[in-house]
Amino acid sequence: QLQFVESGGGLVQPGGSLRLSCATSGDNMDYYDIGWFRQAPGKERAGVSCINESGRSTNYADSVKGRFTASRDNALGTVYLQMTSLKPEDTGVYYCAVLSSCGLRWSDYNSPHPNFRSWGQGTQVTVSS
Repeated sequence: QLQFVESGGGLVQPGGSLRLSCATSGDNMDYYDIGWFRQAPGKERAGVSCINESGRSTNYADSVKGRFTASRDNALGTVYLQMTSLKPEDTGVYYCAVLSSCGLRWSDYNSPHPNFRSWGQGTQVTVSS
């Protein structure tokens, strides 16, 4: 099963930028649509973005649209999330997961594939002055 190791988080001031990475192992990520999830303090994990298997299609939650950009390098087995104009409400632990589909609806990427069990440790993003 595809497994992820997230990295790139840190402490950043409002308006700043970060680039998160998810390195994969265990399978060929070329076959999978992949989602980015965020767990804010005291809240459930929720989808923020997804990217389809080829990288040609991406979708974003309204809260991050225009500020976050998902990309992938299948040759390197890595998925990225470029985050700009960061806000305090972007604070949380960010994870990657395999999706059933990177669809247009938020509900399409708000849950991982039913067979996905291999959550990584996540990477902490803290936006604060």
